[in-house]
Amino acid sequence: MGGLRRLEYRGYDSGGVALVGDGTLISAKKAGKLLNLDAELAERPLPVAHTGIGHTRWATHGAPNDVNAHPHLDETGRIAVVHNGIIENFAVLRAELEATGHELVSETDTETVAHLLHDELERTADLSDAVRAVCRRLEGAFTLVICDADHPDVVVGARRNSPLVVGRGDGENFLGSDVAAFIEFTRDAVELGQDQVVTITPDDIVVTDFFGAPAATKEYHVDWDVSAAEKGGYDWFMLKEIAEQPQAVADTLLGRHSQGGQLQLDEMRLSDGELRDVDRIVIIACGTASYAGLVAKYAIEHWTRIPCEVELASEFRYRDPILDKSTLVVAISQSGETMDTLMAIRYARQQKARVLSICNTNGSTIPRESDAVIYTHAGPEIAVASTKGFLSQIVACYLLALYLAQVKGTKYGDEIASIIAEIDKTPAGIQRMLDEGDQVRKLATELAGSRSILFLGRHVGFPVALEGALKLKELAYIHAEGFAAGELKHGPIALVERGLPVFVVVPPKGRDQLQEKTVSSIQEIRARGALTIVLAEDGDEDVVPYADHLIRLPKVPTILQPLVATVPLQIFAAEFANQLGNDVDQPRNLAKSVTVE
Repeated sequence: MGGLRRLEYRGYDSGGVALVGDGTLISAKKAGKLLNLDAELAERPLPVAHTGIGHTRWATHGAPNDVNAHPHLDETGRIAVVHNGIIENFAVLRAELEATGHELVSETDTETVAHLLHDELERTADLSDAVRAVCRRLEGAFTLVICDADHPDVVVGARRNSPLVVGRGDGENFLGSDVAAFIEFTRDAVELGQDQVVTITPDDIVVTDFFGAPAATKEYHVDWDVSAAEKGGYDWFMLKEIAEQPQAVADTLLGRHSQGGQLQLDEMRLSDGELRDVDRIVIIACGTASYAGLVAKYAIEHWTRIPCEVELASEFRYRDPILDKSTLVVAISQSGETMDTLMAIRYARQQKARVLSICNTNGSTIPRESDAVIYTHAGPEIAVASTKGFLSQIVACYLLALYLAQVKGTKYGDEIASIIAEIDKTPAGIQRMLDEGDQVRKLATELAGSRSILFLGRHVGFPVALEGALKLKELAYIHAEGFAAGELKHGPIALVERGLPVFVVVPPKGRDQLQEKTVSSIQEIRARGALTIVLAEDGDEDVVPYADHLIRLPKVPTILQPLVATVPLQIFAAEFANQLGNDVDQPRNLAKSVTVE
């Protein structure tokens, strides 16, 4: 159950387990969070067994109820299957099974696999062969893990476009969608490639393709332990991860540059010549990661003068984008398994574009299928709403922008060194925002009855506003919108009414009069009755007459301001949700890693 708890962030509509022992298979499953499964097991404990599978579900096919929970069994109760992803041709397969007399009891696509395996095992005695045969018939994205009462020391897994990793132990081996599942027992892992089947026993790991041919694998060691995946005294994982942000940013910067400021990125497999040929950059990402990409656009164009676009990965390939070998596609994904982003980079590579990924998860699919990768080294992020993942992605984007400036020669070495020195100072500024968080928590308590909140920003403050609004939507389930402050008069100001809370991220002084323009926007909304919550750097006195609440930010260069300005918005959203009695770590309807399109 410990492994399932560490994976509950991936899905928490229901949970279940199946154990094999003494030639029988016993299963228990329950809708809702794992606490419900714990209660079920307390009433009817499962027998001691050395082979078992478990699952926490994020519903796709069928409502989140006891019947649709995983594992799913065949009619005889011999086979148990758990599954992540979507089997796109399940309706055809289900109709075929029902036509031959099979009775399926759930609404899920997963149950069809258990029944297909039942039929295959009537033709072959080998569980792995049966799994391979079934996988060849499946369409879509899936990870499958199967156990069989007739093979008590064997578990078989399969993956296509969905994460699955092997843990190598001593007299024991593991499968999981994330190394967190087995980190308590081993930190040695094996990557699985696309369309592969893995068979584990206590002493062996065998990997093949879907046709039975031996498949190459790559082993790696996880550089964090089980304590990194535990709450460490915090009430919520999200609070722990917000508090870890100074270290996460520092770790993302660690070892990236020499004392002279020369940048050296860990898995930059693109040559300087290839990067010099780049004349256009397209950033693809989803959700919070896309806002990190928006910050990156400002930095890349400012420091390198290379045109840069930011696209939602879910829309990217469907509009038939124009790409070529001079295009660098940058994919940002915390998990490295985001299905929309994965499909987008596959499309980009088909169009001969070069792909660089920014990711936090070693060995995940997106980095493996990219030409280069920058790992953020932020450690595990368990809360569904991303916090340290966002800041570390922004830092990785800064590093990429400066590396391109170094290769292209658009910045001198001393200029790059100076910028790096400023970024190196930001963990201290983030820590200060954490230390001053009580002011923000108090404000969240006061405003917890609000049903709508707006966020405004300019320049890199605009993606910060978008992220602030997203955090509130994710956690508090209220209307929240982020706008570019310059767009206020073009429609959004109609939303402003008396008492409406509006957060405004004010740029530092001295850049294209953006600070002055933003102060004017604050005056406009306050004149219409808005409650203004202003985030402004130390020493900015222009905002004081127009701020109902003032949150001071450390002085940093404009492009680096998101690293400090985002933190109070994260704290506000978490406390606001807490005041409403919401689950801060596991918001309704959401999963951490969206591994289906």
